[in-house]
Amino acid sequence: MPRVALHTLGCKLNYAETATIGRQFHERGFELVEFGEPADVCVINTCSVTARADRECRQLIRRALRVGPSPFVVVTGCYAQLEPEQVASINGVDLVLGSREKFELFRYVDGFTKLGAPRVHVSDVAEDQTFGPAYSSEAGERTRAYLKVQDGCDYTCSFCTIPLARGESRSQPPEACLQQAERLVREGFREIVLTGVNVGDYGKKIGSSLVDLLEAMVTLEGLRRIRISSIEPNLLTPELIDAVARNPKICKHFHIPLQSGTDSVLRRMRRRYTTADYRELIDAIRRRLPEAGIGVDVITGFPGESEAEYESTHRFLADLPVSYLHVFTYSERPNTPAAAMGEPVEPSLRYRRNDALRILGEKKRQAFASSMVGRTLEVLAEADVRDRLRSGFTDNYVRVTMPADACDENTIIPVRLTEARDGRCTGQVTRGGGPA
Repeated sequence: MPRVALHTLGCKLNYAETATIGRQFHERGFELVEFGEPADVCVINTCSVTARADRECRQLIRRALRVGPSPFVVVTGCYAQLEPEQVASINGVDLVLGSREKFELFRYVDGFTKLGAPRVHVSDVAEDQTFGPAYSSEAGERTRAYLKVQDGCDYTCSFCTIPLARGESRSQPPEACLQQAERLVREGFREIVLTGVNVGDYGKKIGSSLVDLLEAMVTLEGLRRIRISSIEPNLLTPELIDAVARNPKICKHFHIPLQSGTDSVLRRMRRRYTTADYRELIDAIRRRLPEAGIGVDVITGFPGESEAEYESTHRFLADLPVSYLHVFTYSERPNTPAAAMGEPVEPSLRYRRNDALRILGEKKRQAFASSMVGRTLEVLAEADVRDRLRSGFTDNYVRVTMPADACDENTIIPVRLTEARDGRCTGQVTRGGGPA
């Protein structure tokens, strides 16, 4: 039986798409093996959000070639879309596929025999209206699945390459989303995470909306939780907040990119809100859903970010009632307006600012976990057991550890939270954790 190894860089959307490619190989009689094991074919689905992602891609290709007999190497995804010739120039690469071509891999190969020169199939995504359906589980879990409902982006943030790599915003029709969700429920998943490049933009061009999709999905029998992945602040509407508050199946958890806590930097980033808008949104969520988990993306070291602007961001975030931070160090990306702005921040200063904000984020995560101690919350128990302990997430995205013998994998169980440490809670199951 031929063997294929797959590896993903980047976001949950990429993971969902890689899983779909993996199913195509499985249907054709391939055995899926861990990346790093000997394989006949290696597929690397790339990201190009940061320069680090580019470097990781090159390292992975070389790693694949060091394992066993020389495999047939396929590189696809955002880095392949943006820099196809650069990817093709890496020794050992056989096939380079763009964003549109990734789901048609078998159309571009008659067999996986290495040739003398790589083949490149990358088309212009500027007017791409195709939609490659995709879903995946997390690390092989049968608890949480990621369902791609949207792709592409119409925004013009000055630092971002995603519109260049994925094209215009487009949505999968609600009927197809529901069919795939039903399949996931039949396969045993308890939670579905709706993912995409700009999920809040879902349905705009097909006469639907994210609220409409959520209202339809909550009616699916057997589906216990629906979680929304990252959503732009200008698209997190009062109607959406209301839908989350009204429907017990929709997780009380929002991940809302901020990127900077200073209006002058937000303008240079071409973001679509001010810090006052963002603060008002967070306050509106807290009024309606006091226990909601709220995550924030922030970028440090954007071109021209002065010490005063950075300090303003730090103060803004310190005062903001959110649960955790995802902190990114700005990385110059080719063909973006930000890369041509000048006034680059010294890399060492970018990293120092990143470290300070990460420490702030850890404090916020710990404070939010501590605020949950004494409450009884439902936890979706995961498969992994370590030191006789099993863990899982509450619907408001607190990781909880509890005795493994008190709960079964893939069950939703009430847990009384007794202690918070390092941003997560421990607790005791308050009743049997049988099938949920």
